[in-house]
Amino acid sequence: MPGPRNIVIVGASLAGLRAAEALRAAGHHGPVTLVGAETRPPYDRPPLSKEFLTGERTTESVFLGSTAHLGLTERYGHPAVRLDTAGREIHLDDGSVLAYDGLVIATGAGPRPWPGSLPLTGVHTMRTLEDARALKDALTGTRRHLLVAGAGFIGCEVASVARGLGHDVTLVSSDPLPLSGATGDQAAGFLARLHLDAGVEILTRSTVTAVHGHARVTGVTVDDATDLTPDIILLALGARPHTDWLAGSGLRLERGLLTDEYTRALDTHGRPHPDIVAAGDITRFPHPHAPGPISLGHWSNAVEQARCAAHNLLHPRRPTPYRPVASFWSTQYGVRFRAVGLPRYADRTEVRELDHEKRRLEVAYYRRGHLVGALTAGRAAHITAYRSQLARSPADITSPAPAS
Repeated sequence: MPGPRNIVIVGASLAGLRAAEALRAAGHHGPVTLVGAETRPPYDRPPLSKEFLTGERTTESVFLGSTAHLGLTERYGHPAVRLDTAGREIHLDDGSVLAYDGLVIATGAGPRPWPGSLPLTGVHTMRTLEDARALKDALTGTRRHLLVAGAGFIGCEVASVARGLGHDVTLVSSDPLPLSGATGDQAAGFLARLHLDAGVEILTRSTVTAVHGHARVTGVTVDDATDLTPDIILLALGARPHTDWLAGSGLRLERGLLTDEYTRALDTHGRPHPDIVAAGDITRFPHPHAPGPISLGHWSNAVEQARCAAHNLLHPRRPTPYRPVASFWSTQYGVRFRAVGLPRYADRTEVRELDHEKRRLEVAYYRRGHLVGALTAGRAAHITAYRSQLARSPADITSPAPAS
């Protein structure tokens, strides 16, 4: 069975662009249409919560480069609203319909929404370039009080930037420590100390339960008990995959779009679609180091999964399994964190270095006795060895341990 001729990529962010590049690099000369909900071409998101807010990166510098050499048909500003898998058609919000022989789904994820109404101004999210511009403007000028609701990577990075700019910062974490669910208690404790030493107020095991104000935010309530009066609020409540447009398509949607190990989208019966692949934040896929399907909202995953998806779409009889060594990084207070693998699925951690004075950390993560991840701070050179070991890990360590 030959590969498809007419390919549509829905999602014009990093994964979508890398898929288009991979298709052309593999020799596909047929039509490729890139569909994006935003009005601008693809740009890089990781700098938005760091260097863009500080002014180290400009608007122009976050764009991912010209697409002219790829010969694409680009449809920006018109999001997909429906997928008809039987008719192989994608319906856009302007009423136009795109036919496809092969489809790459890369619509990513957006910020998890607040469950109620919000004031007109003073409340921010961090996902798009417009979001970052608005928050940057709010943090420019006089000293203000920023409250960050949610202590994931984006929340912690923005807290670090805001504190570095001289603002008062309150970080509200539902976990016992910021990022403890993703990195474990030792690494989370190291990170929390960085924030505390910088003067950030951390409210742990806490949740923002109400946001007050109409024209502008006037305050928040934490845990239905404590009232605070920040000037600015960042809602960093996690991500929600952009799957609404896939409702009724027959694809399997469970906290994202489920795929098989070859990046092929699954239908509601668990069968793969050979002509539909997916990449990036929208996907949930099997991994040999995890007990069930995982989602990786990392830059490296978008790049690597997109390349694998493009190959498998063009070569349905010779698909390549997608088994990444996950990789992510974060910079907070000048400390560079690097991580590989899947630390959140560990059942044991081993701290190999912990030095608060030198701001160095090295933690290895194990599951059933096998390495599944590593995290360093100020020790980036050590990550390469962990990555190599993870690439050689046993094929499958996800089954339950035998009963004793």
